[in-house]
Amino acid sequence: MKNKILLVGLSIFTMLFFAGCTGNINSEQKAENISLKVGLMPAVDAAPMLIAERQGYFKELGLDVELIVFNNAQDRQSALQTDSIDGAMTDLIAVATNVNGGFDIKATTITSGMFPVLIKKDYEEKKDIKVAMMEVSVTNFLIDQWLSHEYNIEKVFINEIPARLEMIKNGNVDMGLFPEPMASMGALDGLEKRIYAPKDGYCPDVLAFTAKALSEKAEAIELFHKAYDKAVEDINKDETIAREILIEKLALKPEIKDSMILPEYTETSLPDTDYLRNIISWVEDVLKKDMQIQPEELVERKFVE
Repeated sequence: MKNKILLVGLSIFTMLFFAGCTGNINSEQKAENISLKVGLMPAVDAAPMLIAERQGYFKELGLDVELIVFNNAQDRQSALQTDSIDGAMTDLIAVATNVNGGFDIKATTITSGMFPVLIKKDYEEKKDIKVAMMEVSVTNFLIDQWLSHEYNIEKVFINEIPARLEMIKNGNVDMGLFPEPMASMGALDGLEKRIYAPKDGYCPDVLAFTAKALSEKAEAIELFHKAYDKAVEDINKDETIAREILIEKLALKPEIKDSMILPEYTETSLPDTDYLRNIISWVEDVLKKDMQIQPEELVERKFVE
């Protein structure tokens, strides 16, 4: 009888011990999965995320977020591919080329980008122009959308933004496309800014997450989108907060605070399938090869539905 009691006692102790261990493991996994590292670029798109952090919206939702600003796309790409970050500001052209190349990332929402065209000093209107841009990029895509029907364009491919700016300042090219606020920084040197409306109502800029993050951190990504939307509401009530935080966090010259062109910030959403199909078709034309991908492979819609 005593032996039976002892065995029962040991069984209960063992069950409780392992239940406790399992509970600790689940708690650790939960804590890990409710955190995110997100890469930002020095662009006006970053404002909602910076404000969500400043206002404590991530923490209110129980989300631990680290925002990391990258100054070039190469460093951002490396961080994504090595899982140093879970997601990043990017664009649908980059998403399409990544997915086609075998690196699985998906856009979860569009972001509100702004891309003014900068024009050299003393420019005289003409039909044939030289335009500086990156080759397989959002800048090339938007130049085709906005200027190809109006001009005969000689494309000059320059990856680095500072080098592109110098080409325009020195008069070696007529125009170039730049993300805001970099465009306003260039305008301080006397370059003219021209604004074109997004075709189809979409800007190709997006927030994208890796397949690993989408699989392991879906709850965190959903909460991130909720905090983003709260910040957008704040900006639409008073856009000054976006101007101020961009100047501060991106280390911009205070002189551009009022001249910076801000987009109409919108809550999280994704473009329709036709727009995604157009993106893929354009990239195929630039690369001169067929891409074996479908529009819906570029996006994960469950966070905006």
